[in-house]
Amino acid sequence: MDQSRMTSDLLKLGQLRFKELFPEKETNEQILRFLALSDFAYRILSQHPQWVDWLLNEEAMQCRDCDEVFPNEVSDISEQEAFQYLRVFRKRYWLKIMWLDLVLGNDISDSILYQSQLSEHLIANANKWAFAQVAASNGMPLDEHGEPIPMLVLGMGKLGGQELNFSSDIDLIFTYPKTLKTQGGRRSIEAQVFYTKVAQKLIAALDQRTADGQVFRVDMRLRPFGDSGPLVMSFSAMEDYYQDQGREWERYAMLKARLLGEKDRYWEEFRALIRPFVFRRYIDFSVIESLRKMKHMIAQEVRRKGLKNNIKLGAGGIREVEFIVQALQMIRGGREPDLQVPSLLTALNVMSKLDVIPVEVATDLREQYLFLRRAEQYLQAFNDEQTQTLPEDALNLQRLCVLLEVEQSSALFNLFDKVQSQIRYEFAQVIGEEAHDCEELDPSYTSAWEHRDISYLEIGLCDDECAKWQAVLNTFYTGITKKQIGVRGRDVLDRLMPLVLREMSVIKSSETLQSVLDIIAKIASRTAYLELLYENLGALQQLIKLCAHSLWIAQQIARYPILLDELIDPAVLYRPLPVNAYYNEIQQYFLRIDEDDLELQMEALRQFKQTQQLRIAAADATGVLDIMKVSDHLTALAESIVAKAVDIAWAQMVARYGQPEGTSVEAKGFAVIAYGKAGGFELGYDSDLDLVFVHNCDGSSKTSGDKSISSRQFYLKLAQRLMHLFNTRTPSGILYELDTRLRPEGNSGLLAINIESYYQYQQEQAWTWEHQALVRARMIVGEQSLVKRFHTIRHDILCQSRILGDLQDDIVSMRAKMRAHLSKDSEQEFDLKQGGGGMTDIEFLAQYVVLAFSHDYPALTRYSDNIRILELASQETVISDNEQAILTRAYCQLRECYHLNSLNGKGKTIEAQKLQEQSDMVKQIWLAYLK
Repeated sequence: MDQSRMTSDLLKLGQLRFKELFPEKETNEQILRFLALSDFAYRILSQHPQWVDWLLNEEAMQCRDCDEVFPNEVSDISEQEAFQYLRVFRKRYWLKIMWLDLVLGNDISDSILYQSQLSEHLIANANKWAFAQVAASNGMPLDEHGEPIPMLVLGMGKLGGQELNFSSDIDLIFTYPKTLKTQGGRRSIEAQVFYTKVAQKLIAALDQRTADGQVFRVDMRLRPFGDSGPLVMSFSAMEDYYQDQGREWERYAMLKARLLGEKDRYWEEFRALIRPFVFRRYIDFSVIESLRKMKHMIAQEVRRKGLKNNIKLGAGGIREVEFIVQALQMIRGGREPDLQVPSLLTALNVMSKLDVIPVEVATDLREQYLFLRRAEQYLQAFNDEQTQTLPEDALNLQRLCVLLEVEQSSALFNLFDKVQSQIRYEFAQVIGEEAHDCEELDPSYTSAWEHRDISYLEIGLCDDECAKWQAVLNTFYTGITKKQIGVRGRDVLDRLMPLVLREMSVIKSSETLQSVLDIIAKIASRTAYLELLYENLGALQQLIKLCAHSLWIAQQIARYPILLDELIDPAVLYRPLPVNAYYNEIQQYFLRIDEDDLELQMEALRQFKQTQQLRIAAADATGVLDIMKVSDHLTALAESIVAKAVDIAWAQMVARYGQPEGTSVEAKGFAVIAYGKAGGFELGYDSDLDLVFVHNCDGSSKTSGDKSISSRQFYLKLAQRLMHLFNTRTPSGILYELDTRLRPEGNSGLLAINIESYYQYQQEQAWTWEHQALVRARMIVGEQSLVKRFHTIRHDILCQSRILGDLQDDIVSMRAKMRAHLSKDSEQEFDLKQGGGGMTDIEFLAQYVVLAFSHDYPALTRYSDNIRILELASQETVISDNEQAILTRAYCQLRECYHLNSLNGKGKTIEAQKLQEQSDMVKQIWLAYLK
């Protein structure tokens, strides 16, 4: 720092103090500056003038290690000695912190981290001493291995975030893992009594004021039940409290919680216990209203106490930066484990990387926060006082101007105004003052909800539609009254429903109102989702828009409310990934998932599918994607999920059995063949997957693990594990319905078969219908050698010479059986899929063309989808251009109708007359080839 910027008053004060303390020393500008800027430094050096040589030691000041607090074993140290050692340590190292900040201009982020580490060192040593003192007369609780069970100390607030200021008090919570009586003492006592004694001694060691001063002001009010609660609680009691009685502000407080001292085997158990309370698995907007209320309470307290120029609690102060960051952590932390950190600066960095907030906003907030923290540090270092108020006295104003390198006090206050107004703006963006301005909402919407009477609305509904709206609202309200919603949930619902009615007044559809209210009814007992819709008007508008477009989307959201999170950002919602990007996206998605947590992996697969399907459906329902592209996206999504599931299953099998000889993660010797809609690039939203598993291992090889099995058995278990990953019902449902009946020998065949055995079966035993299925088959997972081999096998089988009469008889017979069992054709209704002249007839025609003519026209085997097969057949003159055009046009129209029916829950039939002309032409072509 520039020493020349010292004012004349400060220079005089520094010189006076220097001469008093060091009359024999030659004037040192740094020490003079130090004494002028801090009354506390002056008092410490008055007591310990010998420490000045340590301050002037450059190497010692650069070092961030520290001495031991106690010179010998804690069990040998008396209370008086312990208290003195702790306090002298604090004085010495707080003197160093002051020197770093006031003289050397240390980076504030380093200072608050170092101060936190020193504080943790003091607390951990005091805890060890207190434990030893109580154990000396009472024995101690021991685990099953005879090891002492420690008392865990939880640092809260700035201590937890490693962001302590110079004169911060410390917020602590104490807990212990197991309720076991003490052993080895004069008499055994209960664990609760033992740890309470330890806690009392620890608090006294830190908080009690002696001739050497005080180490910390210890605040225990954040513990369960506050001042009226026990000083220390067991893990199980703490878990019960937070599950049953934990309040929103306690979630906010626990976000900053960090275990202090030397890590032990109980730490992870405690973290696992507290994590579900703090972080929800869904995006959680319930925190917004809670934080807003907390901020209002703080503002009221600031006004009540008449606080002015408070850089912590005032508008745009330190607390508002903390609220911004912690609100976003709590909203998204359940879905983004990297955000589950107590450090504000670390969380800011993660948020910018995850695009939770723009990089430039994160950078500005960091700079503004550190500026205020630096000022706070200086204010407290002047006299070791816990203050965050800009000074009014001339001396301290001069000190702050010098340290912040500002010429005069007016410029100083302008600088703080500028910084705090910028913070205030960002705070309003995240927290806001109120979610909605009630004055903007016409009272008629509130009245309609309060009185359950649609007639209050003047939105131009006809009598018939008005009656339908009323019936829907009545049914909804009757159902809601039977649900356990709670006071907060009821309050949010009462604020949300007038908004719903207002937004619905634009659409005026009772069917859409029904869909929206069905979703709200499903989420009514989960207040966080109600708050998400209330806090995000855009999300509510997107929900209504999508429900108006598609019943399927409405049903998906009602079934899986976590999808509501996706409505927040329309720019992402209506922009599906590029078709070739799904595998990379799922790989990135899984970087945040613990690879040892199978349950979480299974949930992640399902949530990834549902999220991406919603984006595809949103783009589909609003005309961004046409039907062909929708199927391409749904198929690419399924392929990426199958590939990832294979990776997960492979890792689990290898961990247990080792890997088959000659294989690796990249070349597993295992492949997945997709049949039917997946093979033909025609997946719909609720399609199942027809899959066959093959491998290339020989019968004699074994796996490499300690629990070695044959490679053939390994691949069977791998396939079984895949089935488990897909078909197990979790809170997010099943992944896909997997159908493996198209494998050789059907249900009686092996689940995973050697690819050469697969070839032999296709050559020697397969029925015509199995060769028909092979037309629509392709390998979607597998290394290049297996893909190449399958391509050769498929080509060879499809190019076999066949007797046309027999082939026609087999295909016609199979089609007749299917129509008899599955068709819902009637005089009034036409079955889009199974009806005469429907989709399946066209699919059978394409399969017939490939099986009948590939021997002479091998190019017909190139593709597995119907449209391109028909194009090739036309190019090879197997069918006429006119026939190809008719079949292609009819197939696209049928698929589009089928698809729209699926999106709107209308079944698989339409009015018979609508596509009569197209189906008649398809029947004519059918008769021309398959009499």
